[in-house]
Amino acid sequence: KSCQKPVDKYIEYDPVIILINAILCKAQAYRHILFNTKINIHGKLCVFCLLCEAYLRWLQLQDSSQNTDPDDLIRYAKEWDFYRMFGIASLEQTSFLLGIFITLWWMRPEMLKTKSDFILLLKALLLSSYGKLLLIPAVIWEHDYTPLCLAFIKVFVLISNSQAIRVTLNLNRMLPWLAIIFGLILENGVVCLFQKMGWDV
Repeated sequence: KSCQKPVDKYIEYDPVIILINAILCKAQAYRHILFNTKINIHGKLCVFCLLCEAYLRWLQLQDSSQNTDPDDLIRYAKEWDFYRMFGIASLEQTSFLLGIFITLWWMRPEMLKTKSDFILLLKALLLSSYGKLLLIPAVIWEHDYTPLCLAFIKVFVLISNSQAIRVTLNLNRMLPWLAIIFGLILENGVVCLFQKMGWDV
């Protein structure tokens, strides 16, 4: 009321501009999307991102097997490998999110007092993982730089996750990165466990 201006300037912006600013990881754009819009695609986006990741891993498994005979009876087992990759990707994502929640709850328990605080942070983390959708174009347009592209996609998703934590809980830059690092450690622990069990991850 005192300045006669909208608190959230993105209310007046076109959705394309909001999306571009979100891709640039601007905190105000994240605040607008999380608090001033009614987006309910968190679950669907999470499943789709996991499918993209499972497809990428499954494709790498397919490349490692040289048998391309269409009458191969093992092709059905190869399809089951896709579901296995989806399950592994889901467990890794869950352990990553669990690591973030444990760190934030341990460092700042007052920030996550209620169930709604946890749900809001979970939604923010799931939404900020939209960068995983870039895995599909990276696989479709396969070239010599694909591993580098996949590394950049991972870094972009982590930066987006950090910004989502920062905006949701109104924190400085250090604590979100600490939570993400602990999440990555827990996720890599799950990967090591699968590798010790003899599973291809």
